[in-house]
Amino acid sequence: MRILKGLIAILILMHVYALALKWVPVPGSILMMQRTIEGEHFRRAIVPLEEISPNLVTAVIAAEDTRFCEHRGIDFEAVQKAIDERQSGGRLRGASTITQQTAKNVFFWNGGSYVRKAGEAWFALVIDAAWGKRRVMENYLNTIEWGDGIFGAEAAARVRFGKPASDLSAYEAALLASVLPNPNEWRVDPPGPYVSGRVGTVQSRMGVVARQGLDDCVLGR
Repeated sequence: MRILKGLIAILILMHVYALALKWVPVPGSILMMQRTIEGEHFRRAIVPLEEISPNLVTAVIAAEDTRFCEHRGIDFEAVQKAIDERQSGGRLRGASTITQQTAKNVFFWNGGSYVRKAGEAWFALVIDAAWGKRRVMENYLNTIEWGDGIFGAEAAARVRFGKPASDLSAYEAALLASVLPNPNEWRVDPPGPYVSGRVGTVQSRMGVVARQGLDDCVLGR
């Protein structure tokens, strides 16, 4: 009973914390804490969404979650497609949304345990409903790691390109978005052949996202 009561208390506190983050900045993450414990230095600068280039918003939607504005935290259509492909003998591919990645970055840890994935899915639904799309995107861009202990769009823009996130060009935004699936392995400076090819694909998708208004829930075009 004590363990059960403790778990319930933790869940309640996590939900209260989630609601508070609708208004207050995310102070940090388990991954940032892990970097500190391991003796690694991490860099992070929190900025409002208005100080992040719209190019980066469009780029991450194009690269990571084109249905970001349409789903409610979990893209069940993408999940079903991934299951169907796997059952047909295809490779196992991820169907994690930007909202799920945000939930993982803010509340959980890296790794593929079922406990973490279940918690991530639940909190993706919670924060999508409680925060709204713009706040989800803002917290995503301020907590995601771009490799080498660089967290958030502002730190990534200044370290990689020597400029604030507000000044990122379409190409620079596409380059940052292209390494997100594996930012500690794929490099921005300099990009390898695979990343360079992926940048072109992301830029093409950015055009589609902009034309079809798939980023309107954030940019309000």
